[in-house]
Amino acid sequence: QVQLVESGGGLVQAGGSLRLSCAASGNIFRIDVTGWYRQAPGQQRELVATITRGGTTNYADSVKGRFTISRDNAKKTVFLQMNSLKAEDTAVYFCNADVSFMGSRNTYWGQGTQVTVSS
Repeated sequence: QVQLVESGGGLVQAGGSLRLSCAASGNIFRIDVTGWYRQAPGQQRELVATITRGGTTNYADSVKGRFTISRDNAKKTVFLQMNSLKAEDTAVYFCNADVSFMGSRNTYWGQGTQVTVSS
């Protein structure tokens, strides 16, 4: 079993910043691609940003230049620094990780953390 626990969400005014963290624990040999997705009310879950174990990043066009994803492999933690937040960034943010263990590779999700940006 693997657990992903997000933290750092909350309420912020437009133009403000938040930093999300996601810590992984459990049966983990290696975390490969990890990242953040979000889901606004009535909408489908969408990719925000991903990062490979080697540090290659990928961002949704809507967050490029404002959000930065990073990871600490030793601490099995991924971060999302969100700057210049907009009302349209309001959503539940989910952490995602591809985890290898005992020859198997599985994808896990966190429980989500609410980010609300007031305009």
